[in-house]
Parts: sequence; C-alpha cells; structure tokens
Amino acid sequence: MEIMVLEVAIPKELFTMLGFSKTMAAEAIKEFSVLGLYLERRISAGKAAELLGIRKREFIRVFARRGIPYFDYTDEELEEEFRTFDEWKRERTSAD
Repeated sequence: MEIMVLEVAIPKELFTMLGFSKTMAAEAIKEFSVLGLYLERRISAGKAAELLGIRKREFIRVFARRGIPYFDYTDEELEEEFRTFDEWKRERTSAD
C-alpha cells in the first residue's frame, strides 16, 4: 500500500488527549479516520481493516474497545436476518 505523509495542525489540547506523542496521536487520528469512513458506509470492514493493517476480526475488536456496536441492527432487521438464515438452512438441509 502506498503511504502518504501529511502535516496536520491540531490544537495542543487535542494532541494531549490523543496520547502525548506524535506516534500515538498519528495512530489515533488514522484509526478515527478509518472508523469514520466505515461508519459513513464509504468503505467496507475489510477495507477498513486493510487500511489499519490489521485482520477483520481485530477491526471488530477496535469497535468493542471504543464501545461502538459493530452490528447495528434494529430488532426487526435482526429478526429478518435470523429468518433468512433459518430459511437458507432448511433449503440446504432438504437439498442434501
């Protein structure tokens, strides 16, 4: 992956909140940027993990550490997912 170096001006207070070192601040800004793109549905979870240099399951753990739900379903959407899975399972079992 091609890397680009940016110089970004941020308030000193924000720098302090991000971890007291340029490396920690840069990593936090990168992580927040990628999470933001994912939450805006501009990139997939796989692409987000790739941009962060981690596996997809670790990307899910990033959400957990930040207290952000990875699966953002309403009750109705979740019920529909389970119904779809059950139908798929029945079809697969009857085909065997």
